Amino acid sequence: MAMARGYYRIEIATSMKSISAKELKNRTGDVLRRVGRGEKMLVTKRGKPCALLSPIEKDRSLRAQLRPYNEAWEDIQKALRINKPRHKTWEEAIQWSRRRV
Repeated sequence: MAMARGYYRIEIATSMKSISAKELKNRTGDVLRRVGRGEKMLVTKRGKPCALLSPIEKDRSLRAQLRPYNEAWEDIQKALRINKPRHKTWEEAIQWSRRRV
């Protein structure tokens, strides 16, 4: 990395595509499809790098941290059984939240 005007410039950015945060917001589906095909994307905000999107298969350290879907879903269901919802319907929940404001 090289220092440039008070922030770090990422040297590897020249070998990958770059996209602004606003453009990412407008084209999320397209960008995720490209990343899914193996492309890395550098996300910038006001011209400064802020995030790097990369396929999960390529990043083995992240993949190792993920739990299998079935295991994670069992934990979610267990938590829902233990913690009964405060409201019977979503309409009650919305009415309750609006009264709090």
